[in-house]
Amino acid sequence: MENLYDLKKFVILYVDDEEKSLTNFTRAFSDTFRVLTASNAQDGYKLLEQHGDEIGLLMTDQRMPGEKGVWLLERARQFRPRILRILVTAFADMDAAIAAVNSGAIYKYVTKPWDPPQLDLTLRQGLEFFMVQAERDQLLHEKMSVLRNMMIADRIVSLGLLAAGLSHHIRNSLVAVKTFLDLAPMKMAEERASKNGLRNPDFWKDYHSNVQSQIEKINSLLSDLRSSSDSNAATQFADEVSLPQAVGAALESLKEQFAARKIEIENQIPDLLPTLHADKPKFHRLFELLFKDELAMLPAGSKISLSAELQNGAKPEIVLQIKDNGPGLPEDALRVIFDPFVVQGGVPSEYGVNLMACFFIVHHHGGKIEAQSRPGQGTTFTLRLPLHPERAVAAPDEGDFLQKALLNEELWQKLLATG
Repeated sequence: MENLYDLKKFVILYVDDEEKSLTNFTRAFSDTFRVLTASNAQDGYKLLEQHGDEIGLLMTDQRMPGEKGVWLLERARQFRPRILRILVTAFADMDAAIAAVNSGAIYKYVTKPWDPPQLDLTLRQGLEFFMVQAERDQLLHEKMSVLRNMMIADRIVSLGLLAAGLSHHIRNSLVAVKTFLDLAPMKMAEERASKNGLRNPDFWKDYHSNVQSQIEKINSLLSDLRSSSDSNAATQFADEVSLPQAVGAALESLKEQFAARKIEIENQIPDLLPTLHADKPKFHRLFELLFKDELAMLPAGSKISLSAELQNGAKPEIVLQIKDNGPGLPEDALRVIFDPFVVQGGVPSEYGVNLMACFFIVHHHGGKIEAQSRPGQGTTFTLRLPLHPERAVAAPDEGDFLQKALLNEELWQKLLATG
């Protein structure tokens, strides 16, 4: 079969206690493959730990001093299930080979002494099979990622439109309530309260103030949800913002509220982090909403710890963690923590809207926000924020994806047939 893959993309690890076998293996196959060798199972496992992402195939002798080959194969299956595993046996060890095959611990077994041309074919087929699996998994991952992003984008647009519509209609409806309360003579209200035997003559005044406060709160929540779902291509990521400054500004604006609740803030975010390209108003609002949620959820006397680091890679990003030592959340509540209108433990549902707005803002900036929590052990929010967010990429052509997937499936079947 024509070779369609780079056979040196992944490593073959060969483990054997016979130095001559290791030397012959390296001499015979190092021109075609990338080869690593070890003289015992323990050293072989150390190489697996060091080069796990690079190794595509593990081949090991069965009879070795100390741990046997099947021990290494089983450990490899637990550590890196995708690595193809080959057991080298003598005829006297055939029972061990059969047991390994039946348990699913190995891809194939090879008898000693191995025949170089036949082993070369086995190694080629094994590595190609490994790469076919990896490619198919990558295709499926990419497709699922695109579908997920499409679903999130659709949800963001829908909820943004819903928030805009609700805000418009609620404002119109509440104008009448507000006008009535503004026009109601305070004197008449006090006299009515007095006649009804109410002890507080300022009842209607307090009621008026409370209604006004609730009106402002509703409009603020809807405004946050609407603005967080907006995406203006003309100004998208036009600002350079500092994460330490954005977090510091949010903490400063809520300083009195944290002090009143005796909530301690431990801010360990380094000042020298690089700036990010972002929509500045949304980015600053993100941290205000996150800290408001913490204020609502945490009991008095709690502690919040902040840390961040730059992670360099293909797409450099800043990873920010916000940890608290609060009561934590049960698993069912954690699953819906970014959904609005969900009441958790008696906490007003408005804070579900806050976290949904945070989710929208982070997603808008090409990042991710996740929450981990255990009852009694606090909650940790992890935000991954790319330095240079990319605009949403259109979904790949469906026909192109299917063509790749079918080609991959064809190769898969051929390799199975020739195995």
